[in-house]
Amino acid sequence: MTNLIEIKGVTHAYQTPDGPLPVLDNLNVSVPEGEFAAVVGPSGCGKSTLTRLVAGLMKPDEGEVWLHGELVKTPRKTVGMAFQNPVLLEWRTIMDNVILPLEIVAPTMPRAKRRDRAMELLTLVGLDGFEDKRPSELSGGMRQRASLCRSIVHKPDVLIMDEPFGALDAFTREDLWQTMHALRAKEPFTAVLITHDLRESVYLGDQVIVLSGRPATTQYVLDVKYPGEGGERKLEGLYTPACSDMLAALREQIQIAQGRQPEPAVQS
Repeated sequence: MTNLIEIKGVTHAYQTPDGPLPVLDNLNVSVPEGEFAAVVGPSGCGKSTLTRLVAGLMKPDEGEVWLHGELVKTPRKTVGMAFQNPVLLEWRTIMDNVILPLEIVAPTMPRAKRRDRAMELLTLVGLDGFEDKRPSELSGGMRQRASLCRSIVHKPDVLIMDEPFGALDAFTREDLWQTMHALRAKEPFTAVLITHDLRESVYLGDQVIVLSGRPATTQYVLDVKYPGEGGERKLEGLYTPACSDMLAALREQIQIAQGRQPEPAVQS
């Protein structure tokens, strides 16, 4: 399988009044085309820096970032981004918010075609009938659904998500996890998800990449073997022994990354 994202030997530090602050150290990450990579690690270990490098919003001090076989040097139009705060524009309707990327990357596309494309996605995530509402008229979960539509409306090669569900309640978060699977089934894309929720990483990810403490490197990679038939992921699968074992392995790795002694496994 071809790797769509290749991060090779990336080292990076931020310049501060007290001198350089090392964030990444010889980081190597590979994400095959069509796969969903979840990235976890201690707070402040450089997870968000990784996403900015993939998007071309910054350059590493050392090493290379490759996307679709091309060296990333500048911001990429083929990258979609979704954040914890949906950042929808209040003076635009939900429809006009969703089509915004098309206005930028496909300015010659007829408006009717843009609206058809946006409406297709809004219907898929259950927002049909809300396309003429303003962001303030929607709940937090609904705004995040609109944000997800906006992030993939231009069919990007890569979708980067920086804790997009972190501010939502547990029920809404789980509902959006299922929405993500519906989007991937209908609109296949390669994704990188930054999250602190290990259950989220296992439910959504094909692989979970654990970063070490700062300066971060790749400490551990878990290939997710989600229980169930036919590739369908159901929430109840999170409560099976297979998922419990994967979550336990990830917790142990996080404890190691935090410089803590791993807690002994609880015997059932």
